[in-house]
Amino acid sequence: MAASKRVASMRLPPLPTVGELIKLYKLRAEKQLSQNFLLDLRLTDKIVRQAGSLKDAHVCEVGPGPGGLTRSILNAGAADLLVVEKDYRFIPGLQLLSEAAPDRLRIVHGDILTYRMDRGFPAKISKPWEDEPPNLHIIGNLPFNVSTPLIIKWLESIANRSGPFAYGRTRLTLTFQKEVMERLTASTGTKQRSRLSIMAQYLCTVHKCFIIPGRAFVPKPEVDVGVVHFTPLVQPQIQQPFKMVEKVVRNVFQFRRKHCHKGLGKLFPEARRDELTQEMMQKADVDPMLRPTQLTIPHIRALTEAYAHLCDHNPGLFSYEFREELRLKHLGKNKHTPVEMLMDSTQSAPLPC
Repeated sequence: MAASKRVASMRLPPLPTVGELIKLYKLRAEKQLSQNFLLDLRLTDKIVRQAGSLKDAHVCEVGPGPGGLTRSILNAGAADLLVVEKDYRFIPGLQLLSEAAPDRLRIVHGDILTYRMDRGFPAKISKPWEDEPPNLHIIGNLPFNVSTPLIIKWLESIANRSGPFAYGRTRLTLTFQKEVMERLTASTGTKQRSRLSIMAQYLCTVHKCFIIPGRAFVPKPEVDVGVVHFTPLVQPQIQQPFKMVEKVVRNVFQFRRKHCHKGLGKLFPEARRDELTQEMMQKADVDPMLRPTQLTIPHIRALTEAYAHLCDHNPGLFSYEFREELRLKHLGKNKHTPVEMLMDSTQSAPLPC
C-alpha cells in the first residue's frame, strides 16, 4: 500500500497538455533544427518503457522540446531528471514541469554535443564497468540533424569510458530516422550494413525496439522514426583504440560496392599500397574479394589488428590520409611543384614509405 502511494506521488499533477503548451508559448518546430514534436503520450510512454524500470533512476533527456517525453520519464518514477535543451524557446514550458515535479527535474540550457555529462550526476551512482549498468539512463527523441554525430560521439565515449560512461555502462534509448536505425542494427550481408553497424555493434548490444510512423509527429517528417536501445558491452569485440577501428571501417566502406581490398588499400600511400595491402590481408587471413557488407566483426577485428601491427612497424603510417595525398598531388600538378616541396611548405608530415 505504501509503495503504491509513493508511485502515485511521483506522478505529475494535472497540467496543460503538450499541445496546449505549444499554443500557450507560441512554439513551432524549426525546420533548420530538424525539430518534430511527439504529442501522443501513449507513444512517449512506450519509448520510456524500452529503457526498462526508471524507478528512482537518474536520467538525462536529450532535447526535451515541449516536454512530452519528459512527462513520461517523470511519470515512470525517475527521481532525478536532467534535461539538456539548446532552444531557449522551450525553457519556460520545462520550468512549468519543474515546478510540478519539485526537486526531480533539472534544466540545462545548452548543447548536448558539448555538455559535460560526466559532471551532471553524483559520483555515488557509479558502478564498475564489469558490474551491472548503473541506474542511469540517456533517453531522447533526437533531431535528425544531430542523431548520427551524437551517437558516434557517444560510441567513442563508450570506448574510452568517458562522459556519461564514466559512471559505468550507461544505457541509451534513442530515436533515429528509420534508415539510420536500420544501419545501426543491420546484420552481416544485408544491404543496410554500414560503417555505423560495425561501430555500434562492436561496442554495444544494439536492439531495434519499434517504429513510430511519421504521421505521429508534428510537423509530419517525410520518414518514419525508429527507437533503438543500446547497452555497452563489458568487453568490446575489438580491442584496439576507437580511432584506429574507425579509420579501418571508414576506409573499407568508402567503396561499399567494390571488393574490400579496394578501400583498405587507401590506408596506405601509393608508393607501397599494393605491398602493404597484401601484407595486411594475409596477416588478417581475410579474403580480399569479400564485399564490405560481407565482413563480420571478427573480420574487422583481424583487419584492425593487422593494421595496428603495420603502424607499429611503419612510423607515421597511422597519420597518413589518402585524400590529403590526392590534394597535394592536385596542387603539385596545377603549380608544377613537386609534391615533397608542397608538403614542406604546408608543414605536413612526410608520407610514410
